[in-house]
Amino acid sequence: MRTLDQILAESAKRHKHLCPRQVLGARMGLFAAELLGLELPRGDKRLLVISETDGCAVDGLIAATGCRVGSRTLRILDFGKVAATFTDTYTEESIRIVPRLQARFTSAEHALGARSNWEAMLLGYQVMPVSELFITQRVKLDAPLSEIVNRPGNKAICTICGEEVMNGREVLNNGIVLCRACAGEGYYHSFAESMTAEIVERIKGN
Repeated sequence: MRTLDQILAESAKRHKHLCPRQVLGARMGLFAAELLGLELPRGDKRLLVISETDGCAVDGLIAATGCRVGSRTLRILDFGKVAATFTDTYTEESIRIVPRLQARFTSAEHALGARSNWEAMLLGYQVMPVSELFITQRVKLDAPLSEIVNRPGNKAICTICGEEVMNGREVLNNGIVLCRACAGEGYYHSFAESMTAEIVERIKGN
């Protein structure tokens, strides 16, 4: 079992420096593993982490858990919250962890020599009891775990853009296979519309 100092050193190397949110991410990962009874870091797909923000905290999560986007064991749903849900994919038990709002203030009580609020959080978060630092919730994921984790070998071609869609992420609309962007769930708009009038009419059900 690695120490917190070793985990934070790994996170800081990736992040180019150490900051309070990396500490939060690392300690969230460690605490979740303790609650779920799992050893860290993981080299398999037993632990799924869903982070509710990108940025600093994620580097701490990665360093602590070994979960990564590339291994499909880390997902980012950007709700703008330093919070994460940890799921044991064998038992489907899920725990959501979020820092207490008052922790940023009470951290100073655990870092008496700190020269600033930022340094108090950096140092205090490393030693604060988890009961003072985090709120935990037992939760149930809305989507079946089998849909979230993987559908290996599943591939489809979007009828509109012609792009390949993997892992069962296509959408069926009136029997037409669409990628999520063409189904209206995208994050961008194309300047060149390639949808034909025939496909539009089929989608409308005509």
